[in-house]
Amino acid sequence: MNYAARTSHLKAEGAYQVLARAQEMEARGREVIHLEIGQPDFETFDNIRLAGIRAISEGRTRYTPPIGIKPLREEIARQASQRYGGAPIHPDQVVVSPGAKPNLFFPALAVIEPGDEVIYPNPGFPTYEAMIRVAGGVPVPVPLKEENNFSFDLEAFHRLAGEHTKLVIVNSPGNPTGGVMPMADLKEIAAAAQKFNFWVMSDEIYTRVAYDHASVPSIASLPGMMERTIIIDGFSKTYAMTGWRLGFGIMPKGLAKVVQLLLTHSIGCTADFVQVAGIEALTGPQGQVDAVVAEYQRRRDVIVAGLNSIDGMTCQCPQGAFYVFPNIKSFGKSSSEMADLLLEKAGVAVLPGSAFGIYGEGYLRLTYSNSIENINRAVQQIRGVVKGQL
Repeated sequence: MNYAARTSHLKAEGAYQVLARAQEMEARGREVIHLEIGQPDFETFDNIRLAGIRAISEGRTRYTPPIGIKPLREEIARQASQRYGGAPIHPDQVVVSPGAKPNLFFPALAVIEPGDEVIYPNPGFPTYEAMIRVAGGVPVPVPLKEENNFSFDLEAFHRLAGEHTKLVIVNSPGNPTGGVMPMADLKEIAAAAQKFNFWVMSDEIYTRVAYDHASVPSIASLPGMMERTIIIDGFSKTYAMTGWRLGFGIMPKGLAKVVQLLLTHSIGCTADFVQVAGIEALTGPQGQVDAVVAEYQRRRDVIVAGLNSIDGMTCQCPQGAFYVFPNIKSFGKSSSEMADLLLEKAGVAVLPGSAFGIYGEGYLRLTYSNSIENINRAVQQIRGVVKGQL
C-alpha cells in the first residue's frame, strides 16, 4: 500500500531516538547520564497535582468545549494582557490544546496554502519543518548566528523574506540554543511582516525560564503585531507538566475559530481535570517557578564552565530555556559522530546539532535538567573521552 506524499518527509524526533538507545544500554547494565530529553526533572508542583486529583474526584472527566473551558481561557487572557503591554486580549483569542504542538500544527494548517514560503529558525525545533511540509508549504530555514547569541542572521532573513512569505516562526528563548532574541531583531522582523503582510508565529514555551532576572521580549508586544501574531505557550516547561499535555495559543479571533474547528474534528477537546490543574498553576503560588529557574541558572553556570574547560570545545552562556549548544567544530567529527561517541564511550546521552537542522551541524545539544552532581560527572566523562579518543 502507498501512503500520502504529505507524510513521506516525517521522521522521528532525535531526542526520542537517543533516549531509546540510552535505555537499551541501561537495560544491559550500563549507566547513562541523560542530557538528551528536554523536560524538567522536577515533579509537578504539589498544589497543581492536588488540584488535578480533586477535579477527577469531583467528576471533571467529561467532554469540554474544543477551544477550552472559559475560566482557564479567561485567566490566560488576563495574564497575557499584562505581559503584552496592557492591550486587552479577549478569552475568545485563546485556544487551549493537549500540549502546545496542536497549536503549532493547526494554525499552520489554517494559514499555509500549498507553495507558500515559511521562514523558520535553524537550528530549531524539528516540528516546525514537519508542520510546514504537512501543510504543503515550502520550508525556508534562516540561520541562527552563534555570534549573535543564536538570534536570526538578519542579513539572511532580509534576503529570504518577500512577497511569497506567508509565515515566519520565531522561538525565544530557543530550543536547542537557549538564545533570546533581542527586541531590536524582533522589530526588524515585525517591520518586514507589515511590509510583506505575513503572519508571525511566536513560540514562547520557555518564556518564564529566563536568567539573570531578565524578561524575554515578545514580538506580539510591538505596535500592530498582535493582529498578525500567533503566540504559542504551555505549561510543560514552566510548571513541570510535560505529561499532563496542556498548552495554548493566542491569536486573532477569526483564526481562533478556524483552529477550534480543526481541534473539533481531530482531538475533540483537552481533558477537563487537566485544565482545572492549569488554572491552579496560573493562579497559585509562583515562588516555586522562581526557585526552579534559580536552580536551572546554577546548573547552567556549572555546565557552561565545565564544557568551556574542555580543550577544543566552546560553549555560549544561554539566556533562557535549559539547553546548552556547544561548538565542537574543532574536533573534525560530525555532530552525529560526536553524539554517538559520547553515548558509547562516556555514557552521556546528548543530541547532535544536526537533529535540529542543517545549520546545527558542528554543535551538540545538552539538557541541564539534571542534578549538578550528574552534570559534573558528565563533564568529566566527556573530558575523558575527548582526551583519550579524539
